[in-house]
Amino acid sequence: MRILKYIFLLFLLSLVASSIFVATQKGDFLVERSKIINSPKTSVYNYVNDYRNWSDFGSWTSEDPEIKINYPQNTIGKGASFNWEGKDGVGEMRTIRVLENDSIVQSMKFEGTHSTVYWNFKDTIGGTKVTWKTKGKMSFFFKIYSALNGGADKIIGTIYEKSLANLDKALDYEINTFSTVNNGVVKKPIMNYIGQTFTSELVKINKNFKIVIPKLTTFCEKNNIVINGKPFILYHTYDTAKGLAKITIGISIKDAIFLSAGSDIVAGKLDAFEAAKTSLTGDYSHLKTAYAKTENYLNQNKLTPNPVFSHLEIYASGKNEIKNPSKWLTEVYIPIVPKVIPPVQTYKPAETNEIPPVESHPKPEEESEF
Repeated sequence: MRILKYIFLLFLLSLVASSIFVATQKGDFLVERSKIINSPKTSVYNYVNDYRNWSDFGSWTSEDPEIKINYPQNTIGKGASFNWEGKDGVGEMRTIRVLENDSIVQSMKFEGTHSTVYWNFKDTIGGTKVTWKTKGKMSFFFKIYSALNGGADKIIGTIYEKSLANLDKALDYEINTFSTVNNGVVKKPIMNYIGQTFTSELVKINKNFKIVIPKLTTFCEKNNIVINGKPFILYHTYDTAKGLAKITIGISIKDAIFLSAGSDIVAGKLDAFEAAKTSLTGDYSHLKTAYAKTENYLNQNKLTPNPVFSHLEIYASGKNEIKNPSKWLTEVYIPIVPKVIPPVQTYKPAETNEIPPVESHPKPEEESEF
């Protein structure tokens, strides 16, 4: 018994000594990994800047299939966030600073460990060089876990390496898998909608779309407005020289409504129109291809664009509805001037107001008395 008691005391002393040793370590860490992603810088930046895409490339989702991820209304840009609960613990991440198409800075909390996460995007030969770095201070438990598993650089670095490889594959698949189909001339019925109208930089339209649509959806839910169609972007003007467009981002609703003056959300009605339509299946970055194909159809069929607006994009299916990016569907419409079909000419006798002459008969000859 005495031997067992000594062994137990020795084990306890070793445990205390190890705990003291670990606790007295600084616990500061800096981990950095880089990879060249075979995609344009704008596409990579926009993809990473939306937390809803992280489950597609983060290696932690495959290592922990039961992980629960919660998304708030805003998942893009400064102030965006998300949180998760997995087998290794509970965490939260928030975006604190962004520089368009250049860098993202985030704050992360995970089981007592606080860190700052940095993303940098640089054009380079072969695509975009993405640098992913994290700097922080380990909690006591992470110090122990780190000491037993090769250090913070190995633990976090391995996650970053796998995730960057997944990011490259995900973007490469999205960008290179698409198709466009001309649907000819179609008639669009009257559409009631709510939306926001403003002038936007062309490169920021997709970002603005992702911000405005959740806001409109929430507005409909709070005010019992029945959504009757898919989100859309209506281009009033499209200036490639200045890189600007006046747009309305909206959602089709069932009935016409009236909103109080001063609201940044407006209600409107799009009258029925005829348009040349092209369907795009795949990533939204191919909208220019779909738009060019629609214009080509107009030229081949000698159709005249109607200047009521530039064009309309209806997001018939989106990422939140279909997991496979190759199945995303966007409809592009360019309004046209309807062709006037001359009426069929039929023969009809000319009408006259003249009264026809009365038919006259010769008087009968009088009989002679002789």
